[in-house]
Amino acid sequence: MSGSNRDSNTPVQNNSGDDAPTEFNAAVEELLNTIQNKFAGVSSEIFAKLDDMSSRLDKLEAELRESNNKDNGSSKS
Repeated sequence: MSGSNRDSNTPVQNNSGDDAPTEFNAAVEELLNTIQNKFAGVSSEIFAKLDDMSSRLDKLEAELRESNNKDNGSSKS
């Protein structure tokens, strides 16, 4: 009987041994996917903020040019 117990336990031990690398790979893959998603989100936020800053700078430059043109026009008179 003890011989049959060992045989029945051996596949269970092998299965758990085979499952460990599979579980580890799945956990690493899930972690990488999570990091990739977070990076994509942060990257999108950064690009959105850069676009916003670019728009603000363009507006500021236009206002400065307009102000300089008004000053130059009024000083010439």
